[in-house]
Amino acid sequence: MISATTQFLTVLVAVGVLWGLSVRKRRKSNLWKLPAPKSPSWLTGNLKELFNPARAGEFHQMLMEQYGPNVRLGSKMGEHQLYTFDPKVMYHVLVKDVEVFERLGLQSSQLLFGDGLLSVTGHHHRKQKKSLNPVFSISHMREMLLVFYEVVNKLQKALIEKVESGPQEVDMLAWMSRTALELIGQSGLGYSFDPLTSDATEHTYSKTIKNLIPAVQRLPVLRFFILRLTRNIGTPRFRRFLVDSIPLESLQEVKKMSDYMWGLSEEIYESKKQALAAGDEAVTQQVGRGKDIMSILMRGNMNADDDRLDEKEVIAQMSTLIFAAMDTTSNALSRILNLLSVHPDVQDKLRKELLEARSTNEELSYDTLVELPYLDAICRETLRLYPPVPTLGRIATRDISVPLSQPIVGLDGSKITELAISKDTPIVLSFINSNRNPDLWGPDALEWKPERWLSPLPQAVIDAHLPGVYSHLMTFSAGTRSCIGFKFSQLEMKAVLSSLISTFKFALVKDKKITWSQSGIVTPFVEGDTKHPRMPLIVSIADQSKESA
Repeated sequence: MISATTQFLTVLVAVGVLWGLSVRKRRKSNLWKLPAPKSPSWLTGNLKELFNPARAGEFHQMLMEQYGPNVRLGSKMGEHQLYTFDPKVMYHVLVKDVEVFERLGLQSSQLLFGDGLLSVTGHHHRKQKKSLNPVFSISHMREMLLVFYEVVNKLQKALIEKVESGPQEVDMLAWMSRTALELIGQSGLGYSFDPLTSDATEHTYSKTIKNLIPAVQRLPVLRFFILRLTRNIGTPRFRRFLVDSIPLESLQEVKKMSDYMWGLSEEIYESKKQALAAGDEAVTQQVGRGKDIMSILMRGNMNADDDRLDEKEVIAQMSTLIFAAMDTTSNALSRILNLLSVHPDVQDKLRKELLEARSTNEELSYDTLVELPYLDAICRETLRLYPPVPTLGRIATRDISVPLSQPIVGLDGSKITELAISKDTPIVLSFINSNRNPDLWGPDALEWKPERWLSPLPQAVIDAHLPGVYSHLMTFSAGTRSCIGFKFSQLEMKAVLSSLISTFKFALVKDKKITWSQSGIVTPFVEGDTKHPRMPLIVSIADQSKESA
């Protein structure tokens, strides 16, 4: 048995080695010259401030207002990390030098979802994205819109049943989560999770996905670094044994969620494989009629040669697609409904636009739906000011220098035109501050103003050459690892809103304040209850004759 003294000396030596490596790394870097807020802890630096669900939003705004686009933050055991919303730095990290900067949290994604699109790098990522690209084409989304309307009509009918006797308090986050899951279930997996009836209970998968990020946030703040150090220890079976052996309630909770998602994905995969083997008629009898993402992916994979994905990669795409599509879309829709409740004049104006467009055909065509100017402006402005994923983490895999958009004066008085970033330096890309930067978007950058998208954008935004794939915003990231389904997500949102706002009126619940957890994926809670995500609103049938007048 190892004595307490030996254990203490071992820990001391380990800390000393890590400290030595940290000092050596900092000598190669000039991050120490950047402005920095006080680090409250040598062990965890500013990590708790970055990942504190209740306070992260305030911390991000403080960094933007007091420190500018490039900030040095404290990381683990006295190390430095870069916090940036500098357009040129983000371009290099996400586009030009993407192979140098690995996704921070890659190991967490692998444990949660397997080797899906969120969890692989390099050749594997390129191969998977190539396999999925055809199903996110405009032509395929035109076909998927019919599936979207089938789901949305069920949602509309269920809500009418709930409120036809008069205004009711309804948890719209639960309904948006159920709807988003059914949308990606039918169009993505060819699987129905939820009949979307008022008397049906929320599917276990929906509740699992909704609670996954809050559960991950309850893990120790150093989880990313521990996972990175241990990812190559032993076999997968041994690593699984280590996870099973750790008596940490939050860890076991996350493991249980991950096991459930993988098990259901395997079940769906086997069902689709049997249908494909039975022939076209069997496939067309399934949900999605063989046009869903996974059916197309599996059919294409059967005919692929060098780019064939193995079964575990295909199965991993299921949980990956659902996670990426459901939680972000449902929370973005919830945010829009919340904002429209706060701004009833905007809600009325949007309803008028939708009713006029739907006067000849309730199910708007693809072209009509995507081009409605005020609906589009509301979606863009919400995704600008309130990106569902406010930050993204990267880590340098080797030493590299990255240029700045504008020179800055370092703490030592020197002029800094580029950052020398050492290997293993964590980088926090602040999408939320890029989208809110008043130097680009003007003095009203923190205001929700859909009208800003009905006029030309500020020249500063154009000149900044932001690398994002969507409308000068970083909401859907940039480069080869940008969100593959960002147009898919926008189409879902518009299909849902075109029905809901035309049919219902939404208002705030006076005695229930909504707060938003701004760490990981932004999620609504009722103030005082931070464990159960929800967003109650008063829902009533809209007076369509008045609005269309």
